[in-house]
Amino acid sequence: MTVTLQVVLDQLVSPTSPDLAEASASLTEALIATAPRGCDVSAIVPAPGIPEDAAVAGLSSETRLAVRRRELAASWQLGVTPGIGKGLIHSPTALAPLVRHDRVNETHQIVVTLWELRAWETPEELPRAEILACRALLARVTKHADAVIVPTHAMAARLAELAKSKLSKKVRVIGGAPAAGMRVPSDAVGRLRALDLPSSFVALAGGSAASDALAAAFAAVVAAGWDGDVVVLDVPEGEEPVVADIAAAAGLAESRVHSRGSLDRWDRAAVLSHAAAFIAACGRTDWPWRAVDALAVGVPIVAVDTPVHREVLADAAAYAEPAELGGALSRALGEDAGRLRVLAGDRAKGFAWNAAAERVWALHAEL
Repeated sequence: MTVTLQVVLDQLVSPTSPDLAEASASLTEALIATAPRGCDVSAIVPAPGIPEDAAVAGLSSETRLAVRRRELAASWQLGVTPGIGKGLIHSPTALAPLVRHDRVNETHQIVVTLWELRAWETPEELPRAEILACRALLARVTKHADAVIVPTHAMAARLAELAKSKLSKKVRVIGGAPAAGMRVPSDAVGRLRALDLPSSFVALAGGSAASDALAAAFAAVVAAGWDGDVVVLDVPEGEEPVVADIAAAAGLAESRVHSRGSLDRWDRAAVLSHAAAFIAACGRTDWPWRAVDALAVGVPIVAVDTPVHREVLADAAAYAEPAELGGALSRALGEDAGRLRVLAGDRAKGFAWNAAAERVWALHAEL
């Protein structure tokens, strides 16, 4: 008898976040590659189904629901889950068909994944409707999920505080990884040219939200005496002028700052591989997607000193408090550059989707 792990792949149909879409695809590919004997992987997706350019090879089947993602999210948040059968259900995000079920007698399991806690840490930066939806979803997760995966122990501790320890026994820590197959492409120089970027720069990531801490990152660039360009990744559409204003307030000329939105894995690898250093200034407990990408291509990293960064980056970063990032950046660009590149490459080996997938299979076996 074949045991099927059903993976919720709404992000491949209608992505709300490029990072979540990449993580969903990468983890699913790894789950297929590491499936134990007698097990396979299928997908649960909203209408109209996974497009051809996002298809995951090796899925045993696709349960295509009758509604689109927006309506699906609304119904699942209310506990209405038509078309969902019993079995092992795994969601690479927080969205899942969370309903009362009998895990012991019906072998019905539901596991969800949390990558950030912004609705609780920085609610002032989010629309009220999103905050309410996230909090309602956490209530259903607390009540109905059999396990909750978070990427770091730091987030597990923070989640325990927010949920008043109600989730403590359900939480498991399984880290993320760079997008599957991410490496510096052979046409990296051409990609930089196509993106209209210089050949050397300091890289950052984020937008106008105060918790993205671009102000501290720009101030660090100035304090370090870096007189080259600065590239800012993941700038939300329409926020480029605000980012330019933040840079100007720190003393950086507009001509030196290049804002780019979300890039695919190959463009990101091309850009980061040409960075003299990457500054991870955000202090939230989110999984640090771009810092992990920087590890993958061996970039010297400067990071604000937080439990998440210490746990994920270990000794592969120069740490400092927000106001002192300039000194850390100066060292990362100078005397510590070679050492940090080597340590980044070594640390990157600790993050792989196949390893995460094996732990996911083990978790479902445990449940």
